[in-house]
Amino acid sequence: QVQLVESGGGLVQAGGSLRLSCAASGRTFVGYAMDWFRQAPGKEREFVAAINWSGGRTYYADSVKGRFTISRDNAKNTVYLEMNSLKPEDTAVYYCAARAAGKVSADYWGQGTQVTVSS
Repeated sequence: QVQLVESGGGLVQAGGSLRLSCAASGRTFVGYAMDWFRQAPGKEREFVAAINWSGGRTYYADSVKGRFTISRDNAKNTVYLEMNSLKPEDTAVYYCAARAAGKVSADYWGQGTQVTVSS
C-alpha cells in the first residue's frame, strides 16, 4: 500500500500562485509515476499533469500547459504541482495519484486538497 497525502491548497485571487504537495508513505515510492487530477463541482474528474518515476518526462493537460509545473523529489517521496497564473476555472479539489510503471490507471489516490481561485 502507498498512502498519499496532499497539502498546499487554499484560497487565492486570480493571477496568483499555489504549490501543492503530495507526500507518499508506506510501500516504496520507487517505480511509480505520479499524476495530478482535479474535480470541480458538478464535473467529472480530469487529468491535470503527470510525471514519470525519474522525473524526466512530464505531461500536461492543455488547459494548464505553460502555467502549471509538476515535479518530484524521490528522496523525500514527494511530488509537487506548482500552479501559476491561476484562473477561477482552476477551482477544484486536486488529487494526486500513484500509478505503477506500465499502467494507465492509478493504483493509489490521495484524499484531495481544495483549491479556490476568486475572481
